[in-house]
Amino acid sequence: MSPRKSVVETRHTRRRILDHSLRIASVDGLEGLTIGRLANDLGISKAGLLGHFGTKQALQLAVVDAAAELFTQEVPGRVRTVPSGMPWLRAAAEAWVSYLERDVLPGGCFFTAAAAEFDGRGGPVHDAIAGLNALWQRDLRIHLRRAISDGDLPPDTDVDQLIYELVGTMLALNHFMQLHRDRSAPTRARRALHRLLGGTPADLTSPTRYADGP
Repeated sequence: MSPRKSVVETRHTRRRILDHSLRIASVDGLEGLTIGRLANDLGISKAGLLGHFGTKQALQLAVVDAAAELFTQEVPGRVRTVPSGMPWLRAAAEAWVSYLERDVLPGGCFFTAAAAEFDGRGGPVHDAIAGLNALWQRDLRIHLRRAISDGDLPPDTDVDQLIYELVGTMLALNHFMQLHRDRSAPTRARRALHRLLGGTPADLTSPTRYADGP
């Protein structure tokens, strides 16, 4: 086997492990990932699987990164050509709802589940989850401030409060979809987001025209 082919196959195997792990973790949590389970599911030896990550914590951190990559692709990645400020916020809100509505992961929002699993713990996994959530909220804050400067939101808007309510709406959406199997939850989430961000109902009830993905 050529070195180049070996590298390609190693990357492919690592991707298979991460994709499968992410699906498991979205349902059973990051602690639900065991080397034995993954090796059995994927037909890989335990030693071979450990060779890609070394430790369970390293695997968990890699899965967190994979979840962030997927979220980036599905939400901000779909609206990267949208003008900043309120247009971006409305388009991103729709992409966020659509991401959960389409059941991209079997367990719903990975970060909602992972935050609940690790919010009372310390350590690298907790810090990675918290840091990625903070980065997303930073992006929301940037566009909210732009919406204020553009006159699309009142000058006295409490940005932190609005972020709290936007995130709270999405947490509620995930809760009602996953715990109660409530398929009307996306419609309710769109209504709540419409109240927070204004605009016309079409802004949050039809696929974003800026989407680059499928």
